Order: sequence, then structure tokens, then C-alpha cells
Amino acid sequence: MPRNKLSPLDIKVREDISTNLKRLAHGRTQQQISDETGIPVSTLSGYFAKRSTPNAGAVQKLADYFGVNKSDIDPRYGPVSHNLEPVTYTIKIPLLGTIACGDPILAQENVAEYIMEPTEHLPSGKLFYLRAKGRSMEPTIKNGSLVLIRQQPEVEDGEIAAVLFTDDDEATLKRVKRSGDTMILLPDNRRYEPIIASKDNPVRILGKAVRVTTNL
Repeated sequence: MPRNKLSPLDIKVREDISTNLKRLAHGRTQQQISDETGIPVSTLSGYFAKRSTPNAGAVQKLADYFGVNKSDIDPRYGPVSHNLEPVTYTIKIPLLGTIACGDPILAQENVAEYIMEPTEHLPSGKLFYLRAKGRSMEPTIKNGSLVLIRQQPEVEDGEIAAVLFTDDDEATLKRVKRSGDTMILLPDNRRYEPIIASKDNPVRILGKAVRVTTNL
């Protein structure tokens, strides 16, 4: 499965952390920092080289070691407060309506509107929303729910995928199961029948469902 690409914001955060760590190190080696903080050298090198992003615990250890605020290392953290809450960054995630056949998934003509989301708990990669229609995936996904999709061309067996039929212009949400060369699209609602993908009924996987939001 292809590696998910980082968002521009994730890349910027890693660049800022790398710059800050190099500035604070003042000639200290990564081995010296590792010895004092307990963070493995291999992990530290990832932060310095912009290959990985430290979690809250690692940021705190580095801040304690350098004698600075967490925000002096990681831009996701704001000015010092009693609880050191991180700054909330938001991005616009497209909510797709109909999907023009042959166009890229996130083409402007496919977007019905945009939804602002805090980035803190979002997965990496290209994301979009779909609004569930119908009751075939209940009780997992209720009719009208917003479903966050990470764009990817394949999913594992048992995962819920956004699937586009070649002769349709709206994606459907189904659980994917494979049997040899056959792909079976399974509803969670037992009142609905499975759908068999075939040469006569071709489908295209748009992405994996990673979160469901339902209004009460």
C-alpha cells in the first residue's frame, strides 16, 4: 500500500521543529542530548532531519533539557499557560457531492462545500468528507452522517471504503472483502444484500473511512 503523503501543515511543523532543535543544540551532539533526555538517537535524528514529529512527551523532555517552553520547540504549542494547551490549527476539508467521471477525486467541480477541522487528531494524507446516504451501513454509519475518508486506492479486507461505480457519480460506503479476484462489497445492515464487483460491474476505491460524525 502506498505511503500516505504529509499535509503541507505537517511538513511545516517538522521543518520548524528541526530548525528550533538545531538552534537550541548549540554544538551539543545528538548522542549527548539522547543521554540526558532518554530519547533514542535514532528517534532524535528523525526530528532533526524532518523525518518524524515528536509526541507531547518527547517535546516536554526536550523543553526540560534545553530549559525552554514547549512552544520554543514545537509550533503546535502556544505561549506558556497553566495547562500548556497546544495551539489549534485548522484546515479546510472538502465535502464531496457528485464525482465527475474521469476527474481527480478532489477536483473543484466535485466539491459541494468545505468543512473546517482542527489538525491535531487528523490522519496524514489527502482527506475528504462524504455524507452517508441510505441505511445500508447502519448501525455503524447512520443515514446523513459525515464520514471522513483518507484517499487511497486500496483498503484491507474488513475495512470500510468509499467506492465509486463506473456508471455512477456518487460514492457508496461499503465494507470490502476479497475472495480470489472477486471483490465483495458488504453492508453492515443485514437487510441489504452484498454487491459483487466484476468486469460487468466495475468499481474504483476512492479511500478508506477513518471517522464518522453523527448529529444527534
